[in-house]
Amino acid sequence: MDKRRPIILNLQEGKKVYFASDQHFGAPDENSSKIRENKFIRFLDTIKKDCEFLFLLGDLFDFWHEYKTVVPKGFIRVLGKLAELSDQGIIIYCFTGNHDLWMRDYLEKELHVILFREEQEFCINGKEFFIAHGDGLGPGDHGYKRMKKLFTNPVARWFFRWLHPDIGVALGNYLSRKNKLISGDEDVKFLGEDKEWLIIFSKDKLKEKFYNYFIYGHRHLPMDLKIGEESHYVNLGDWITYFTYVEFDGEMLELKNFE
Repeated sequence: MDKRRPIILNLQEGKKVYFASDQHFGAPDENSSKIRENKFIRFLDTIKKDCEFLFLLGDLFDFWHEYKTVVPKGFIRVLGKLAELSDQGIIIYCFTGNHDLWMRDYLEKELHVILFREEQEFCINGKEFFIAHGDGLGPGDHGYKRMKKLFTNPVARWFFRWLHPDIGVALGNYLSRKNKLISGDEDVKFLGEDKEWLIIFSKDKLKEKFYNYFIYGHRHLPMDLKIGEESHYVNLGDWITYFTYVEFDGEMLELKNFE
């Protein structure tokens, strides 16, 4: 789905919104990933009783590339659980991240998720949200921004699509884990508000319009920081180290740790 005017959501009584990001399923190897996948499935089972809207803010997979008729092998239990939640009426909003930016329409068709490739504004129970994965926003990060332009270039994507899937997926997995511009291995410490690109970006956005919450993934560090009198910068953390998520009941927003 393309960026558009703010999407208005109103929660039913007793229902909640949940946010999670950066699961990076598939990394660092199949066995380790399965353990984390099972934990995430337990989380989804826990929230399904009161979840009305589920936001997945990118990098659900450590690498994902959809060919026209081929998708990466694996992740069937996670995909099946998301399909179950969708079938029972939970609305799932999925944002692409820097590791799964080559999503096409598989999740939309099979799971009926609503897919975003850019940032999007929401108004949830009267609260203003600015929501994005977060990659490439704000000043700095020039190396990654150049790489993203290459990866999203139609010509580059056309050439990659002609690689045999066994070669393409293997190459993608290798780069995803080894290239620090993509993997974010150097992006694991809080730098201070004056050096955090997403905080700088959010404060600049506040000069244009008021938001109660800026919700991001990408940084892998769980954070809930007040950046204005009534505005908060929230990073969802990850499902590799922290296993954190955000819960919003229409009035209060909380950053929580699962198990």
